[in-house]
Amino acid sequence: MNHPLTRRDFIAAASAAGLGAVATLSNAGRAADTPAPLPEPSPAKLPRWRGFNLLEKFTQRRNGNPPFREQDFEWIAGFGFNFVRLPMSYLCWTNPGNWRTLHEAELKHIDQAIEFGKRYGVHVNLNFHRAPGYCVNPPAEPKSLWTDPEALDVCALHWGAFAKRYKGIPNRNVSFDLLNEPNDQPEDTYVRIVTRLVEAIRAEDPQRLIVADGLRWGNKPVPKLAPLRLAQSTRGYQPMRVSHHGASWVNGQNWPVPTWPLKLKEGDVWDKERLRREQIEPWLALEKLGVGVHVGEWGAFNKTPHPVALAWMRDCLDLWKEAGWGWSVWNFRGSFGVLDSDRTDVTYEDWRGHKLDRAMLELLRAG
Repeated sequence: MNHPLTRRDFIAAASAAGLGAVATLSNAGRAADTPAPLPEPSPAKLPRWRGFNLLEKFTQRRNGNPPFREQDFEWIAGFGFNFVRLPMSYLCWTNPGNWRTLHEAELKHIDQAIEFGKRYGVHVNLNFHRAPGYCVNPPAEPKSLWTDPEALDVCALHWGAFAKRYKGIPNRNVSFDLLNEPNDQPEDTYVRIVTRLVEAIRAEDPQRLIVADGLRWGNKPVPKLAPLRLAQSTRGYQPMRVSHHGASWVNGQNWPVPTWPLKLKEGDVWDKERLRREQIEPWLALEKLGVGVHVGEWGAFNKTPHPVALAWMRDCLDLWKEAGWGWSVWNFRGSFGVLDSDRTDVTYEDWRGHKLDRAMLELLRAG
């Protein structure tokens, strides 16, 4: 859309679309005028932040990456959420041939996103999705963060620059998430890398709230990081046969249509209790070491049958609410999100020119 959404527009649209609940309209008003106060986080106990990932800097785009959209922040806040995670590629603000130089114009887009967060009462979590030396997605980095000293030096340089740039902004507004989904590295290797990045950040801003993703692509808690006074981020994608059905990047187009609960074979069933046992209890044990937990990414791809996706999501949300954890859906607009997800089995609601998945939105708001 080419114009920002005003408070009056939002309230009118919300009423017309059936969003007339007092709480939602109240949130919309606060977002534009006086944002609801954000909770104070600590590494040992994160707030139950709930929201979405925004993908403007997720990968480097051939013709340049756009700035983050103010409208997203206003709508997210108006719907009753208070968190965005920004998964970003370092290639957006530098280039491989000169990766020690950061481009000011791109960094200003991040500055602007933080200001949007302040304006609408939305916490902004900055994440290196592609860090110097590592990305979970192809192509692999030319030099490996896990083994190459220069890659680690440059990654530390970038995080140090971010720490200096955002020093003084309260942790209730901004946090740092070091590396997206580290793979199956030895724990000691990961601790060594994280320690170096934390040192670079704290040399510039000793008070910054720092989050480390779990190992095994965010699924395994890392107790050895506890002495560093970091929070940790887990994932909400298990079982992948449900969350990523039809997703070509994990060969999901060859998987059978899932159900929930999901029976893979005799004696191998995913249900709410298995989620509790495998995805919740290990992280509850980590919390006892004084480590706050947040679900940095989750959601179901648009090829998962909608009733199955909602049933699975409801169980995930119940478990996280019980644990007191917040969460962040992989995207707001797009194939995992509540707007413009292009599902073929949803009757969408027209909402300011976008396709709104009302059932998913209301499930998330309740969770």
